[in-house]
Amino acid sequence: NKVYLPVAGKRVVAWSLDAFAHVPGIDVLVLVIRPQDTGLAHEVLAAHPGEVELVHGGATRQGSELNALRHLASRIESGEIDAVLLHDAARPLVTPQLIADVLADTRRYGGAVPGVAADDIVRVDGDAVSGALPGAIRVQTPQGFRAAPLLEAYETAEREGFVGTDTSSCMERFSALPVRWVPGSAENLKITYPHDLVVAEQVIGRG
Repeated sequence: NKVYLPVAGKRVVAWSLDAFAHVPGIDVLVLVIRPQDTGLAHEVLAAHPGEVELVHGGATRQGSELNALRHLASRIESGEIDAVLLHDAARPLVTPQLIADVLADTRRYGGAVPGVAADDIVRVDGDAVSGALPGAIRVQTPQGFRAAPLLEAYETAEREGFVGTDTSSCMERFSALPVRWVPGSAENLKITYPHDLVVAEQVIGRG
């Protein structure tokens, strides 16, 4: 599992946990894990100063997120938790500032998604390239939404068998919440290939 690979002296996932722990207003941290990764997860949490709740994931990304939301359901329904940010642990370079920006806009507007301009996406008409696609962005995480509508949307998606490409696609289908675009960062990369670990090391080293 790539989120437990080492980068700059810590596991990939540990960088995200540390970033979230430094953001005022983030009161609960939940780490969704595969059962077979329990030992690795406990190793990470042993070095993490704050409390992190562990939840076993599902068969899909959306199923894993639903498990996390169900874990929080009683606190969401009571109003103790008013907003939820979902983050891909394979993005270790997320900054506390980006997390804070997403959280603030989530509470202000209902939903917030970070992204960067996708200048390299073009429109194709048959065999011809007809120019850049205006307004296209590459969506990143964390993606934030008001907690109660998010839980309701995911439960509805589960009942109807809908699987979205990401959190925001599920919300677009089953919720009327407005979603705000938050400027992301090119450095908020996703660890996909071995070279990405090298890039992440370099970025952390510069910081």
